[in-house]
Amino acid sequence: MDNHNASFAQSLTGWLARFAPGLPALLGYRRADLPHDLIAGLSVAAVALPVGVAYALLAGFSPVVGLYVSILPLFIYALFGTSRQLMVGPDAATCALVAAAVTPLAAGDAQTYLALTMLMTTLAGLMCIAASFLRLGALADFLSRPILVGFLNGISLYILAGQLGKLLGFSIDAGGILPKLLEVAGKIDHIHWPTLAVGLVTLAIYGVAKRWLPRLPAPLLALVGSGLLVALFGLDELGVAVVGTVPAGLPQLRLPSFSFEQIEMVAGPAAGLALITFTSMILTARSFAAKNHYEIDADREMAALGAANIAAAVSQGFAISGADSRTAMADASGGRTQMTGLVAAASIALVLVFLSDPLRYIPMAGLGAVLIMASLSLLDLRPLRQFYRLSRFEFALCLFATFGVIWVGAIKAIVVAVVLALLHFVHLSARPSAEILGKVKGLRGYHSVARHPTAQTDSGLLLFRFNAPLVFFNASHFKQQAQAAINAAGPSLKWFVLDTLPVTHLDITGYCTVDELARSLREQGAELVLAGRMTELMERRKSLGLEQSIISHHFPSIGHAVESYRSTQLEKS
Repeated sequence: MDNHNASFAQSLTGWLARFAPGLPALLGYRRADLPHDLIAGLSVAAVALPVGVAYALLAGFSPVVGLYVSILPLFIYALFGTSRQLMVGPDAATCALVAAAVTPLAAGDAQTYLALTMLMTTLAGLMCIAASFLRLGALADFLSRPILVGFLNGISLYILAGQLGKLLGFSIDAGGILPKLLEVAGKIDHIHWPTLAVGLVTLAIYGVAKRWLPRLPAPLLALVGSGLLVALFGLDELGVAVVGTVPAGLPQLRLPSFSFEQIEMVAGPAAGLALITFTSMILTARSFAAKNHYEIDADREMAALGAANIAAAVSQGFAISGADSRTAMADASGGRTQMTGLVAAASIALVLVFLSDPLRYIPMAGLGAVLIMASLSLLDLRPLRQFYRLSRFEFALCLFATFGVIWVGAIKAIVVAVVLALLHFVHLSARPSAEILGKVKGLRGYHSVARHPTAQTDSGLLLFRFNAPLVFFNASHFKQQAQAAINAAGPSLKWFVLDTLPVTHLDITGYCTVDELARSLREQGAELVLAGRMTELMERRKSLGLEQSIISHHFPSIGHAVESYRSTQLEKS
């Protein structure tokens, strides 16, 4: 009976792990982890409070909404996520995308803005869940690092430009980065100096805390300091804008209301939002999983993000993603399990219920200053030099992604980023490198003659490598490169040896191209010889119904082909 119960419990745990990966870990929670997770959770909450308030403003919402979406999504992710450290919540890039997408659609109506945001967040969540069932977690690898760095740099400048008005004490109505900067320049005489002073003090506190108190949350200290400044000196009476009354209590949960017309309006931005939020989240999750020596499941992470976003929408809020700063705080504070997120969520909820009144003194200029610092944390110029050194093409992609955000805006820039990624993929696949090989003294195997000028080659023998599957969209490129190598070899060529090891796939077009090359070589008095992947290519030939082939020689490796060629030449001599 005990064995039966143990087997049932094990089966139940396995089923729970497939459905909600975090639940078995929470059910089997170890008391020894509680002190570490408790401290880490409180530390995360200390960062999440000011960041949530600031990011809500960036997304176009009342500051309290940033706290609403920092509660239920954390609980949901703790159940469905596979990362032990990852914290979800408001994210600068995500909030900027939400505001950029919904603002022109809502036409200034607050209720429409809320409805469209909830709908877009829900759709993005549903798309993530659907993509996880289709095992599309590999989408995280779709946007290359240069494109993602360029996109986030553009978003950083977008956020920075949008906060200058709050820091200077006047409104900015223009859309886009360049129009905003031009409007700021035109209104420079309208600076509200008390507001600017509060913003600069907030920036100073933030910088000092970051430099001299690295273990304490700099955003929290900066906003507490600026809030005290406003409260003690009555700066709100001098025209310094403040958050104002923050309603106490937890958010009322409700499903978004929508029409089919509204779905059509936000479906495109929701798809882009799902891609960007998941890409950003999975990069953070993978980084901390590697640091702490465990694995995560990309498809389950996608489903967890989808569920967390639906929870954010139900909380009458906006889209969320993986939160770099809060995840780093959880890890640095010693958080060991998903319990850290639950403690953080509970702490934020307690603040909303019992300590909401002090939040009314937070100055808008202080929030703008915190957002400016957040935007600067997204700005990463260091990799540009490396990109330029390693690949001019990918360096150009990075710059195109940045200027895409500047020129066409954050939402359209997602399309730009995806198109760039597709072009990059097509470029790599359709124009792979082709190499002539030779033997290099002191190195095993055969290597590129272009990279090793001292490589030795045999007279009449050409070793050729095509570094990609040979399929319809690169077959002509293969033929051009092969023909160029044949022409360079001259009339003395006897064997053209194709290294098929990198040719991981051969479709009908590719097979016909190889067959045409073999016939062309035979007309010139030379032979096409294949080396490597003998079994795979023979099976492919049979599957295509091409039992007969003009290719007469096929060896298991280049080394075998070279030995056979030399033996043949000795016999002839």
